[in-house]
Amino acid sequence: MASEIHMSGPECLIEIINGRLLVNPKALKILSAIQQPIVVVAIVGLYRTGKSYLMNKLAGKNKGFSLGSTVQSHTKGIWMWCVPHPKKPDHTLVLLDTEGLGDVEKGDNQNDSWIFALAVLLSSTFVYNSMGTINQQAMDQLHYVTELTDRIRAKVSPEVDGVEDSADFVSFFPDFVWTLRDFSLDLEADGQSITADEYLENSLKLKKGLETLVQTYVNAINSGNLPCMENAVLALAEIENAAAVKKAIAHYDQQMGQKLQLPTETLQELLDLHRTIEKEAIEVFMRRSLKDIDHLFQKELAAQLDKKRDDFCNKNLKASSDHCSALLKDIFSPLEEGVKEGIYSKPGGYRLFIEKIQELKKKYLQEPRKGIQAEEILQEYLKSKESVSGAILQTDQTLSEKEKLIEVEHVKAESAQAAAKMLEEMQIKNQQMMEQKEKSYQEHVQQLTEKMERDRAQLLQEQKRTLSLKLQEQTRLLQEGFQEENRRLHNEIQTLQKKMNEPRQGCCLI
Repeated sequence: MASEIHMSGPECLIEIINGRLLVNPKALKILSAIQQPIVVVAIVGLYRTGKSYLMNKLAGKNKGFSLGSTVQSHTKGIWMWCVPHPKKPDHTLVLLDTEGLGDVEKGDNQNDSWIFALAVLLSSTFVYNSMGTINQQAMDQLHYVTELTDRIRAKVSPEVDGVEDSADFVSFFPDFVWTLRDFSLDLEADGQSITADEYLENSLKLKKGLETLVQTYVNAINSGNLPCMENAVLALAEIENAAAVKKAIAHYDQQMGQKLQLPTETLQELLDLHRTIEKEAIEVFMRRSLKDIDHLFQKELAAQLDKKRDDFCNKNLKASSDHCSALLKDIFSPLEEGVKEGIYSKPGGYRLFIEKIQELKKKYLQEPRKGIQAEEILQEYLKSKESVSGAILQTDQTLSEKEKLIEVEHVKAESAQAAAKMLEEMQIKNQQMMEQKEKSYQEHVQQLTEKMERDRAQLLQEQKRTLSLKLQEQTRLLQEGFQEENRRLHNEIQTLQKKMNEPRQGCCLI
């Protein structure tokens, strides 16, 4: 899959037909193919105010989004253009140009409200475009903002009083940029020079009296429900986390396929390689996972990785067994031929038989990379020759009965010694497997803990930003005499401070 999405021009993302919002499948396919982090910039404003021209400039193009020179709105619905980010390497800039608000030909302002709401929900930076200065008329035209709480829910279940905390919306909402076309006034207030941000803040003082998200929000609107940001994020998380598991497993399979050569000389060699690649796979999952509630998807990843490890262990056993069996058949073929020809069925033949076995056994043991079944397969082969060895021993007339008994006991002792050795090796392998399982668990816990710490730090930073905004707003409300709004904001501040002081929770995978 290409690392970048190259679009020669914009594509319709959402269109309005007979009062219903319809998502363009072709546009969704383009979005689903993007593997890079994305920055989504949406622009909204009255029709014929130069929105499309501004978006073409952001795309670094002279043309692309439809421009018009008449009083009719040219852009219909929401159009999308994915281009390489001009300042962030390995990022994709998704530009959303929206249908102009207030077009008298539409007759129904309902579409305008939903277009505005979708632009807010889908973007990481929201641009509101208008003409001239920010006056009362411009503020009145921004009434769509006041309707957002009527059209969007932050959580599935609001607070006890049925009113949602504005902090819940702040955590979801994008950065806000107000662009002014043909602005000609000096930036001054009370005779003092002010910044563009200060001008916007003064103008906004209170007056009394992306694939999955697009489809989720549009479906909610068309069904008559309010699009819920919490539901949308959870739906997105389901898809992203499933994709994260799939990507992590694909990485594991690819790396093991490239680096693992079966059979391995020891079990530990296989387990060490598994642990290294398992760690990488968990990192791949952590980078992509999103709101993995109760760590269900990480547990699924752990289960799949455990199964992959066990499968490789079984393949390793079989590869070693098959290789050793073929090797024994080849090396011990002279012995087999000698038995068939009867060269050991004569006086002194038993000694010749034992010497030949020791010679071929030594040759077998010198062969490299036989794998973990080398000793077990050898002992199975030697055990299968005990009846032949016993027959040769009994027919050897050069040995006394006492010597024959001694040889029988010697064979039994060697067999017992070999069995004890295999038992010890099996216990070592079992211990290595137990240690590996514990290391795997600890690796999951460690990476999960680190991710939770990063997420908590980010959440705390967002909460501090929200608290700072609320405190500034509270100060302004007190100065301007808005007592009721101040009490509401005070309650929200206390709630947010409690959230910020909540103790950290540990992580546990079961």
